[in-house]
Amino acid sequence: MPHAFTRTLVFMLALWTLMIGANAYAHSWPSIAFVPALLYASAINRGRNGSRWIAIFAISILLMRAALPADAADQRPYRIGVLNEAFAANHPTVEGLRAGLRDLGFEEGRHVVFDIRFSKGDPKSLAPAAQALVKEGVDLLFTSNEVATHAAQAATRTIPIVFTLVGDPIASGVVKQLARPGGNLTGISSLTSDLMPKRLEILKTLYPGVRRVWFIHDATDPTGAAALKKGMEAAQQLRIELTPLGVADAPHVVAVLKTLQPGDALLAPDQDGFDIGASILEKSLEARVPAMFPSSLWIEHGGLVSYGPDYYAQGLQAAQLVAKILRGRRPADLPVESADRVYFTLNVKTAVGFGLSVPSKVLFRADGIKQ
Repeated sequence: MPHAFTRTLVFMLALWTLMIGANAYAHSWPSIAFVPALLYASAINRGRNGSRWIAIFAISILLMRAALPADAADQRPYRIGVLNEAFAANHPTVEGLRAGLRDLGFEEGRHVVFDIRFSKGDPKSLAPAAQALVKEGVDLLFTSNEVATHAAQAATRTIPIVFTLVGDPIASGVVKQLARPGGNLTGISSLTSDLMPKRLEILKTLYPGVRRVWFIHDATDPTGAAALKKGMEAAQQLRIELTPLGVADAPHVVAVLKTLQPGDALLAPDQDGFDIGASILEKSLEARVPAMFPSSLWIEHGGLVSYGPDYYAQGLQAAQLVAKILRGRRPADLPVESADRVYFTLNVKTAVGFGLSVPSKVLFRADGIKQ
């Protein structure tokens, strides 16, 4: 009987060795325990000291567990906390992030899961939301807009942060250098300051009779001030008056919009505190006042014209940074990137409703035309 058991044991160990060579058990460490278990059973069958073999059995399990690759030993998906200054969870930057990570091999539910928090029009809600995500132990924070990014920075100095929709990362104090951001974050710049002159030029081309352009922005937003400097220089060359106005709350925005005069136009800010963009869109359509917006998202809702990075495209671009970090890179070593592409989008129907004649060169240059 003992000899028969020994022969059986040798046969099974040989078979198991072949399976090992074929990587049949590469991601199933409990099944590997079958080998020391057989050795233990053999020892007991021969009447040897069971206690000693129990210890050997346990140590074998621990050593094989430690030798396994990290992905086999820990199948928990990465948790990405999303902090967004938006009214809904399906903001285009978030949808772009999801699509980008999926294209890079990160399957949602299996490799990554998302915990999405958004402001619903209340920027003050982002700070406690960031703290909650950090407390819950997310592996990475993904932010959209400056307020959300600053909230994430205040909540953690260790968890990686990837930001989008930050108009001027240096002027806003998010980073000190673009090439080496340092700390625990990196992300995508929306190029607000650089795009200001071109936005004014397009607005003047569409509305040659414009005399004054109102630039209404959050009074606490440093990006607006940085963009204004370049805007003033461009306004002088275009011979139009650029009137900046920092607002402190939503009622202030409404009050300012009531003072518009014939010959006025509007320039919506990139940072949409106090729902400035929506208020400008409503007033623009109601009073037929030409307005320039920072993203094509507004054109889908009737806005006249936009010139700026696409929100969804920024999410796609940021997904590459997120993937690099999840695979072991440090945010401090990943340069802040400029938005890959700037889109010029025109709503022809709105232009006709405003009584504007759209030059052929404008139609030719537009990346997107909404009829």
